[in-house]
Amino acid sequence: MREVISVHVGQAGVQIGNACWELYTIEHGLSVDLEPNVIDEVRTGTYRSLFHPETMITGKEDAANNCESTSKTTSLTSSDARGHYTIGKELVDTVLEQVRRLADNCSGLQGFFVFHSFGGGTGSGFGALLMERLSTDYGKKSKLEFSVYPAPKIIYDICRRNLGISSPSFTNLNRLIAQVVSSITASLRFDGSLNVDLNEFQTNLVPFPRIHFPLATYAPVISAEKDVNAAVANVRTKRTIQFVDWCPTGFKLGICNEPPALVPGGDLAKVSRSLCMLSNTTSIATAWARLDNKFDLLYSKRAFVHWYVGEGMEEGEFSEAREDLAALEKDYEEVGIDSVDAEEEEGEY
Repeated sequence: MREVISVHVGQAGVQIGNACWELYTIEHGLSVDLEPNVIDEVRTGTYRSLFHPETMITGKEDAANNCESTSKTTSLTSSDARGHYTIGKELVDTVLEQVRRLADNCSGLQGFFVFHSFGGGTGSGFGALLMERLSTDYGKKSKLEFSVYPAPKIIYDICRRNLGISSPSFTNLNRLIAQVVSSITASLRFDGSLNVDLNEFQTNLVPFPRIHFPLATYAPVISAEKDVNAAVANVRTKRTIQFVDWCPTGFKLGICNEPPALVPGGDLAKVSRSLCMLSNTTSIATAWARLDNKFDLLYSKRAFVHWYVGEGMEEGEFSEAREDLAALEKDYEEVGIDSVDAEEEEGEY
């Protein structure tokens, strides 16, 4: 038995985690008995018996977004900085101690799943701090992040267009995300032929150390092995996807014979088969470009910078982060340049 420790950080991480564990119990046939903060909702919720109380950690205050409040409560600012430099530093050792205890109880720890958002204070600031410390303390263990990018329009549109939900709630969104997470992790929890170990994800998806941001795609499709191979052959023949020259095969397939499970009364239709694809594609570079543009607009006016500096962050760290993101964009550009050139040459003919 090889274990994976799941770490849920911030409101998004905890709520997505709750949706995931709700689905896991259904998949594995586990029966559980039937404004507080998010952790308290888990402590008192339907699935409270799944979690040891000591592993649910909260601070005395949240790490809050950069905003001003018109209510009677005190407004908190500098979300990322508070989560990383002040409140986060007070809690990170407590969190790591609980992680250490869990790791000590594992017979063969593979690594970690870390659920968090890129927005907010806890998910981004504390999430980054925790990943730094996990990389230091467990450098040889794999870490697979399920990160919520701060652009929810697409998933809202999916719920409206495909599921007919006029006003999607967080529960609708999180259960949809949980279905994707379940598909990705199914080969670790059930018998499968691909990605049965966390290290396989890195081997199969990461060609270079910094090119490690795969995107997840999910859909109900026919998954009999012969049909899958025929579908892949069709994609290759039509050349609807352009692969880099140094990776001409492009696809690795694995079949998990366990049918998808759904939450009773949920939004998704029950299907006997589903497909989840992880693709390490250069298209994610457009997201980095949008982040760069938004950052440049704010940083040119030094918007909010004083809040971060006031929490202990140095202004130079902004420039360093901007340069690092620009370098990451360049890395993706260089990886994909051969494919672009090939497409242009074909177009000329």
